[in-house]
Amino acid sequence: MDWLTAVVHLRELNETAVIATLAQVRGHAPRDAGAKLVVSAHESWGTIGGGNFEATVIDRARDLMKTGNGAPELMSFALNDKVAGTHGVQCCGGEVTVMLEVLNPRRTVAIFGLGHVGYEIALILARHPINLVLVDSRQEALSPDRVQPLLASQATLTIRHEAAPESVVATLPPGAVVLVLTHDHSEDLILCEAALRAAPSYIGLIGSHSKFSRFRKKLSEEGYDDGEIDRITCPIGLPSIAGKDPASIAVGVVSDLLIRWEHAAAST
Repeated sequence: MDWLTAVVHLRELNETAVIATLAQVRGHAPRDAGAKLVVSAHESWGTIGGGNFEATVIDRARDLMKTGNGAPELMSFALNDKVAGTHGVQCCGGEVTVMLEVLNPRRTVAIFGLGHVGYEIALILARHPINLVLVDSRQEALSPDRVQPLLASQATLTIRHEAAPESVVATLPPGAVVLVLTHDHSEDLILCEAALRAAPSYIGLIGSHSKFSRFRKKLSEEGYDDGEIDRITCPIGLPSIAGKDPASIAVGVVSDLLIRWEHAAAST
């Protein structure tokens, strides 16, 4: 497949990739400026010229994927017999500059329960370039009329009507955000247990401190220790946004997520 198809393919798989672009060519080189190479953890597509310098670029691209550094990087190579690279000598005679850009996988947010609050959260998150998974055990909550406004968005939407919504949790990628906002407290509790068995980066449960106290007692009886239960955030949102209407709660929840994501990005 060509480099552009490879980018789309890796985005669908939610895998990290690096695009290497031959940004500048001086003198003789195997490819003209603008040539592209796409690198994943185990494969590559396209070519910027092959040989020693391309192999070095692939090595560096995979290093960037491991470190999580999202800043573009430039690499320059003299293609002559006086300069030996890691993978050998390349004698084209020119010089090339390559720009490497990391394409990180999209974040995944799963909203369980598309009631008033869940729907308002979905409306805001749909405007962001993320994978948005919407799950409800009620068919009417996912009716075409309700879902239609979410479709024209930046987010990639997955819509699932599931009688047992907890089955979706195990299918989420590691590091996903799980928001539990269903119409049924029993369903909420089952979803919290499923989330504690998985590897989300954040588990948010809608409700009051008293609701979470009851959940904490039940989860403790099921064998979860305090450290595990503390992975659940309840109430959700920013305490400084005190409004109780669905739109205000949604703004608080999404604002809290954006702050968490910014802090996580700054720490890498």
